[in-house]
Amino acid sequence: MRNMYVAKFILILLIVISSECKKKDPRDFTDADIHKLEEQWTEDGEVDEGDLPEHLRPSQPVDFSKVDASDPENLVKLTKKHKTLMMFATVAGDPTEEETEKISSLWQSQLYNANIEVTRFVISANRVLFKLSDGSYAYEIKDFLVEQEQCELVTIEGKDYPGKGSTKSKDTKNGAKTKSKKKKAKKTKIKSEL
Repeated sequence: MRNMYVAKFILILLIVISSECKKKDPRDFTDADIHKLEEQWTEDGEVDEGDLPEHLRPSQPVDFSKVDASDPENLVKLTKKHKTLMMFATVAGDPTEEETEKISSLWQSQLYNANIEVTRFVISANRVLFKLSDGSYAYEIKDFLVEQEQCELVTIEGKDYPGKGSTKSKDTKNGAKTKSKKKKAKKTKIKSEL
């Protein structure tokens, strides 16, 4: 009989100890515990689309019959709507990292004043990464940046757009003027020879 009481006591003690282990303090959770809890939560209940990470959200269907394939800007606007997009900007001249920080901060605040939210990361002495939470604004931001005197280059989806501070755009403008002058000179030379 005594053995039976001891066995019951040990059984009750094991039940109490196992139930205590299940009630773990949330401050003691490991990353694995949090991941397991998140999986249980998403399996059991409905989760709002806005709470899901971007890669798990259902994408909006794009009607490609209405899209002009010759206009890549419009295609990016439609396909990147409400999706993250990265774009790069190069600051003209030979700025220090602090100067790049100040210039890009000014650009970010001007975009913020225009109700366009971007996150800015200075990645080198003259290069800035802009992270857009809504990629459909990419070409509006590009249009703003290329008009800035301190902007040399903007890159979106692997395509480069020279800014006002670009040496290429200055050379191209000067080169176009000299080419047109040379053509006019040749025409006048040909006319005088005839």
